[in-house]
Amino acid sequence: MNKVTKIGVSALCGSLASVAAANAGSLDVTGGATATYTSLQGEVTGNPLGMASAMTFTGNGELDNGSTFKLTIAHTNKAAYTGSAIALTTPTMGTFTYDEGGGTGLDRIDDMMPTAWEEVDGTGLGMGLQTVTGAGGSSDIEWNVGIGMPDGMNMYLAMSPRPDGSKNSNKGTSGDTSKSTIGLGWDVVLTHSGIVDGLNVFAGISETEQAAGIGDKDEKAYGATYAVGGLTVGYQYSKIENPGIAGDYYENDAYGISYSVNDDLSISYGRTDSIQHDNSASANVEMEGQSLQLSYSVGGASIKVAESSVDNQKYASGTNRDGRTVALTLAF
Repeated sequence: MNKVTKIGVSALCGSLASVAAANAGSLDVTGGATATYTSLQGEVTGNPLGMASAMTFTGNGELDNGSTFKLTIAHTNKAAYTGSAIALTTPTMGTFTYDEGGGTGLDRIDDMMPTAWEEVDGTGLGMGLQTVTGAGGSSDIEWNVGIGMPDGMNMYLAMSPRPDGSKNSNKGTSGDTSKSTIGLGWDVVLTHSGIVDGLNVFAGISETEQAAGIGDKDEKAYGATYAVGGLTVGYQYSKIENPGIAGDYYENDAYGISYSVNDDLSISYGRTDSIQHDNSASANVEMEGQSLQLSYSVGGASIKVAESSVDNQKYASGTNRDGRTVALTLAF
């Protein structure tokens, strides 16, 4: 009886040790909350109070060959589920990421301009800006190449079998969710911060197969930022051809300047000009957005203010708006 007990206990301990080794890792939670007040000049806004919540769960672990993996799940803006990503970092081959939240591939450089708070299109006015997303704006697989890259350079290769914006559950498929997007999408992005101290340059291209008669959706973006002391300036250009309609395209020019007065206070000014080339219209429409921003932090709390304006909002001639957004952000 004792021998049987010893064998059983030994087997159980061995099994528990195997489970512990296989599941070694950590799970961390970070987050925050933001309360906002938004006013739009000359318009009836109704209740101007708003709130956003944010929680990010990050799980980390390591494999026997030295590779590490990370799971990220984001719950933002009071939504139960907004995006997730699984990343595997190898010792020599770089990082492979399956992402469902956007921000990979060409989408990672959709707006690289320096700001004190938000992109010009993200301050409460709702410009309706058409900008690049590529395959990385959908569920995709991205490879951050880790072989033969010069110091300061990164190459990102992203691919989606069908970048239709779907976020499928386990064993799921999206079905016929997009009438224009019918096939493969791919992105190539390069960033380099090792040419000159303070200079960061970036560029990317994307192509997505669309239905016959529309033509492939082609996207590109390039630009640079330069930082010296507390001052950062930047410019970038982007273009989208055939965004679901043959012959249509959008061209964007973005400018930004920010200055960190000290560790707590920063200010910025940004401007985005976007031209809609509409194949069915007799004239092009140019939309212009501007935003002056301030951010002041005290510990885990920040007060942020944006004074913004847009001309020809959503590419509708004569639709102009001005507004102010004040936010209190708490991080934990």
